[in-house]
Amino acid sequence: MIAGTTPSAAGPPGPVATGAERHRPSDGRLSATIRYTEHGIPHILARDYAELGFGTGWAQAADQVCVLADGFTTVRGERSRHFGPEGRSDGSLSSASTNLGSDLYFRGVRDARTVERLLGRPSPQGPSRQSKELVRGWAAGYNAWLKQNRITDPACRSADWVRPVSELDVARRLYALAVLGGEGGAVDGITDARPPTAGKAAAGAAADPARSARAARELFAAGKAGMGSNAVAFRGSTTANGRGLLLGNPHYPWHGGRRFWQSQQTIPGELNVSGGSLLGSPSVSIGFTDKVAWSHTVSTGVPLNLHQLTLDPADPTVYLVDGARERMTVRTVAVPLKDGSSVRRSQYRTRFGPVVTSLDAELPLPWSATTAYALNDPNAAHLRMTDAALGLARARSVRGVRQALDRAQGLPWVNTVAADSSGGTLFTQAQVLPRITDELAERCSTPLGRVVYPAAGLAVLDGSRGDCALGSDRGAAQPGIFGPGRMPVLQDAPYAVNSNDSAWLANADRPLTGYERVFGTVATERSLRTRGGTEDVSAMAARGGLTVADLQRQQFANRVPAADLAVADVVRACPAALPDEPEACAVLARWDRTMDTGSRGALLFDRFWQKLSALVPSGQLWKVPFSAADPTGTPNTLDTSRPGIATALRQAVAELRSAGTPLDAPLGAHQYVVRGGERIPVPGGAGRLGVWNMIVGQWDPAKGAYTEVVHGTSHVQAVGWDGGRCPVARTLLTYAQSSDPRSPYFADQTRLFSGERWVTARFCERDILADPKLRVVRVRQ
Repeated sequence: MIAGTTPSAAGPPGPVATGAERHRPSDGRLSATIRYTEHGIPHILARDYAELGFGTGWAQAADQVCVLADGFTTVRGERSRHFGPEGRSDGSLSSASTNLGSDLYFRGVRDARTVERLLGRPSPQGPSRQSKELVRGWAAGYNAWLKQNRITDPACRSADWVRPVSELDVARRLYALAVLGGEGGAVDGITDARPPTAGKAAAGAAADPARSARAARELFAAGKAGMGSNAVAFRGSTTANGRGLLLGNPHYPWHGGRRFWQSQQTIPGELNVSGGSLLGSPSVSIGFTDKVAWSHTVSTGVPLNLHQLTLDPADPTVYLVDGARERMTVRTVAVPLKDGSSVRRSQYRTRFGPVVTSLDAELPLPWSATTAYALNDPNAAHLRMTDAALGLARARSVRGVRQALDRAQGLPWVNTVAADSSGGTLFTQAQVLPRITDELAERCSTPLGRVVYPAAGLAVLDGSRGDCALGSDRGAAQPGIFGPGRMPVLQDAPYAVNSNDSAWLANADRPLTGYERVFGTVATERSLRTRGGTEDVSAMAARGGLTVADLQRQQFANRVPAADLAVADVVRACPAALPDEPEACAVLARWDRTMDTGSRGALLFDRFWQKLSALVPSGQLWKVPFSAADPTGTPNTLDTSRPGIATALRQAVAELRSAGTPLDAPLGAHQYVVRGGERIPVPGGAGRLGVWNMIVGQWDPAKGAYTEVVHGTSHVQAVGWDGGRCPVARTLLTYAQSSDPRSPYFADQTRLFSGERWVTARFCERDILADPKLRVVRVRQ
């Protein structure tokens, strides 16, 4: 490694590769040039895809080696060996409640050679050559960094679980990300599945439809599992210069293996993209180029379905299809433990997928002598996510974005919002979903499915009937999924916005309808975040003359839609509810209705609203109910006759008083993170308040404060174009680039976030080379 060279030593990009040379896999030793600009953002320059992967793997390891190594321990199925079977992973790569459950699932994937089989499929059903080369290079880069550097992060310094990785390890991690919304979200239900014993062969309790519907609705509400997002694109007719604008604001975990990491990836003449990658991924997930910018939002599409099996009364591991007996496949999985022993468990699969006995603790699916359930996850049957990302990075317009997604069909659980330099906009729910048409659900739903599907989009089909198979769509990349022509799409609207509700109101003036229930709902109540965001961006579009600065202001407006709807009513009801606490009423009356770090009254309202939401069902909060004719304006008018309002006010005041927290304390004094002993105030608020800049904190009752951020605003980008060769972009990675507390990039961008400041993106060569903090590193095997 040669480090610390002068900026001029970086030079311009090398000669443009052409023809076969551009796509030829690298031979021999891999290398790359990494130019680090301010805040430790690497600009990776490579000759081909393998070397681009090499530089990316190296740079990710330099910033996140402990988090990455932890994730590879997960996908190898070795957590129980190193951390004990009862310990718990951070949940980044599956929903397993224990290390043992995680290991049983991922060792089952390994023993079945699932990823090897998917890698072996030819493109376009399988990953492309470029995608495979990126993976090959990433593994080599990660390993080279481990070999050539000393780990300083105390989280894994000298740990025996930090080991070199294989290409299969990297691919298995990508597979884990792809199935997070399906098999990965039901790991305990898969690994705990046991047939009833002979002594308990009675029919047993069936799944309760009403309870299952409620649980499924909660489970599949987008953003409930530590992920969510906002994104908006503005058409050129609304902007100051006729070019598009995009604001992307994904809400992801602040800790663990589902963090974003920033970079620019360049193969001269072939690829030039900047943005955020999920850790362990060799490609940019959310980003921009000189022509296009895009972001993703977690969608309402349900990426799995269930098949209810009719079992042979004589053998609960045999099920019937059109009267014919089919025996489940049984695989015994062994998990090694710390003491040298091992745990062995059997896993059961059917033609539809694995047998599952729950989707979470609130949604049991009992395996009885007569009935079992199998989970179908179409994202467990492909590895096209990286090709989808590469297609986005190579697109030159929103039309190209749509074509790339239609071609790759690799996004598992997100929508896409995009804008381009010509003024185009796009919203599309181009997502890999099981091909559950409403007609199929009507014809083939079991009694359980007839309740759960309308309520939550989770289909439960009769697995005993061959005519209930999912079928195929024209143009679909694999059997049993929707083809591109069935996806909700909105192109070239004045604005396109999504905040994790369904596609229906991507533009309030041009509602999207006609899609199947599995994609999401139509004409149903929107979240407060969707309502507030839609109000904001529609007003911005109507005002016109928009610039990147307007996007930046929207990101940090920190407006509280819940307060705009309710605080006046609360203030009027407050004296009767709190006759001995006039200060609380006065604080709420003076509050500016934002979640800025200096806002006084924000904390009191936040704690009140949290308690009110727990006490009073949302359908009973408002006097004016939801109306599809006014979806952003209803419901409204707080029903102050509800006793829960007075109770929530008293509880909130008592909670803050008991912790010694002033009722008018500035939010930032009690919503913060601590980094290196420094308390850093954090702006923003919870999704239940409707705040665009969403922050979900970890409440400490003793301190009367949110002392850590669990998830929320993560990799933010505000992007436009001015007619020149370089995009006009501002970015912010809220939790900063490195998880190593000894790194200078451990909390630097967190301080920027606290002060609502941005990083000016350096995309063009002249800007990279002009950075006074430029550091050039040439890395090689």
